[in-house]
Amino acid sequence: MRDKFTLKNIVLCLLVCFLPTLLFLVDAFTYYMSANYGIFLQLPSGDYLLRIVVQAILYMLLAVGLNVVCGFTGLLDLGYVGFYLVGGYTAGLLMVRLGFSYWMVLPLAVLNGAMWGLLRGVPTLRLAGDYFAIVTFGFGELLFRIVKNEEWLIGDINGFVKNIPPPTIFGVELYQNWHHYYHILVLLFFVVFVTYRLQHSRVGRAWVAIREDEQAAESMGINVSRYKSLAFAVSAAIGALGGAFFAQLQVNLSAEAFEFWESILILCMVVLGGMGSIKGALIGGAVLASLGEILRLILPYQFGGARYLIFGVILILLMRFRPGGMTLKKA
Repeated sequence: MRDKFTLKNIVLCLLVCFLPTLLFLVDAFTYYMSANYGIFLQLPSGDYLLRIVVQAILYMLLAVGLNVVCGFTGLLDLGYVGFYLVGGYTAGLLMVRLGFSYWMVLPLAVLNGAMWGLLRGVPTLRLAGDYFAIVTFGFGELLFRIVKNEEWLIGDINGFVKNIPPPTIFGVELYQNWHHYYHILVLLFFVVFVTYRLQHSRVGRAWVAIREDEQAAESMGINVSRYKSLAFAVSAAIGALGGAFFAQLQVNLSAEAFEFWESILILCMVVLGGMGSIKGALIGGAVLASLGEILRLILPYQFGGARYLIFGVILILLMRFRPGGMTLKKA
């Protein structure tokens, strides 16, 4: 453990812990320069940047969850957004309709996501490759269409759930961006800790054996069906956890936030960072989640649409020269 306490790691931890304070100090400095010296610094507000960071950390959490199935077990999941949706609507509907508190619905959303992961996973235990990918795609699309079109179930058109109350601690409402920052940071640390412990346990070694050669793993006595089901449940539970956080973050839920392209984006994060690597999933999530906003800030207004072209070129170059992912590390 002592080799982890390097100057770089200590500085990184301090930056993560005090990032909101640093951003608000930059805001105060910008205001001071404009009020006293008439110098107007063209810097985005700290609250805006903090919102981007919160979104990036949320995608990092989702990428770590998808990495359990795609990276550890070696199965291509194209419907991961379905569990994200399950968590979001479980939390949103219970809080709005039944008046449950956020801290009550958070574990319920996780359990519901794990249940849906098992329900989807058990019928597909014997599927692999393209067939498994097609089934997962259909699962995600089915949930999306139900939420979008079945008004009797959700209570509004296009899956709208409005006025989701913020979580509270000791009577204090957590609705500001710096509240969300520390909230999602704690959830991410918890998810990384759990997945790291699983990866370096007998369960993780069984997942890797299944990924490398399923028939050989079964011949060595590994219960493939049980370990696959566990991977589905853990991955789905993490996705539902992210969805529950997203519900209170957005306040108003809509089915449009859970389209198929969200699954593709999260999958790109896992592949770009390095499949089977928790560190790679974190890096991929941070890069892709923040790159679009960074390019939008850098490019002039009239060339705002070009950020998507640059985004695609960067992805192509990275996959060309670093096909194993940005970390070049396998589990």
